[in-house]
Amino acid sequence: MRFMIIVKSCPAFEAELTPEAPEELMAEMAAYHDELMRAGVLLDGSGLHPSRTGWRVHYGPEGKRIVDGPFAEAKELIAGYTLIQVRNREEALEWSRRFPNPAGRGKEAVIELRQLMELDEFPPGPALDKFKQMEAEQKA
Repeated sequence: MRFMIIVKSCPAFEAELTPEAPEELMAEMAAYHDELMRAGVLLDGSGLHPSRTGWRVHYGPEGKRIVDGPFAEAKELIAGYTLIQVRNREEALEWSRRFPNPAGRGKEAVIELRQLMELDEFPPGPALDKFKQMEAEQKA
């Protein structure tokens, strides 16, 4: 089972021009991700640039696409993520409980844990077969 630990953004993260994390926080994050790696569950993890460097594509009912950005509400944004592969939901929950506070000790922050959809959860069909073929080619 794959899960994404999502670090929710906050005004402080959005205001940063360059990533500025105290050495103590960087050390905690490095130790946590090292532990994930040694346990064999870490797939990926990274921070994201502030929303002012991104955009959204909105799809209209007639297929029209509208691109907009930057974004106003920091609470709806993602500042980073860690992708893990574990045996079950309980293990994912345990790893998420150990995630260091991304804003630093004593500061408010939110992380969210979401399970990724796996290909075998979708109904069979030619399109699913194509996705499975692409997945196999990526692993090769």
